[in-house]
Amino acid sequence: MESIGKQEKKYIKSLALKKYRDRERLFTVEGEKSVEEFLASSFNVHKVYYTGEYDFSNRHPDTKKITLMDMQQISNLKTASAVLAIVEIPSAEIKAFPCNELILALDDIQDPGNLGTIIRLADWFGINHIVCSLFTADAYGPKTVQATMGSLTRINIIYTDLYPFLKSASGENHIYGTFLEGENIYETELSENGIIVMGNEGKGISREIAGLISRKLLIPAFARNAAESLNVAMATAITCSEFRRRNY
Repeated sequence: MESIGKQEKKYIKSLALKKYRDRERLFTVEGEKSVEEFLASSFNVHKVYYTGEYDFSNRHPDTKKITLMDMQQISNLKTASAVLAIVEIPSAEIKAFPCNELILALDDIQDPGNLGTIIRLADWFGINHIVCSLFTADAYGPKTVQATMGSLTRINIIYTDLYPFLKSASGENHIYGTFLEGENIYETELSENGIIVMGNEGKGISREIAGLISRKLLIPAFARNAAESLNVAMATAITCSEFRRRNY
């Protein structure tokens, strides 16, 4: 059992803040399943801390067995898990996105939990690429990483100015978006490939981005006194499911 000094604890905890993650190009992953996913992926895991409840001593060359108290002090969870890993943030380079796939584009999604759920949904529905606006929540923040449950390891995530990206892609792709004034998604022709834009939790898709949408979709309410709108992660699940169901 090894102890962690104050400076080391402070450093690990600092990675909960975006400015330090950006500076160090590192983030933390917690939980046995999630850490296992990252160890088995192409991500570069720098170090693993574990309490002994779940032995990682033979899983990575740089591991440290620590006390439960130390784990609680470096954890970002209300109840600390048995393992925490420090992982390198991959390079965020714009790649040539394929025109023969379905892609998600996120227009200023603010809630880390929503973003994490959307990443997990993309993994479930076989969507390999997510393009995020510059003001979308950080995919490598603790709440987002936790919500992905390891799916972050299988999704290519890029942050960029969304308008020029969509404008350049519009010539070769159908661009879809969800709107209250859109066409019923269950009655509209959906292509096998294209870009699905999901908007901000409160404002929806911005006016600038809306001008690039080629097909506006509506998820209809079936109850007479239904809620005003759907949570963006729920709407993403319904939309992706309908695209996949139609082209299964």
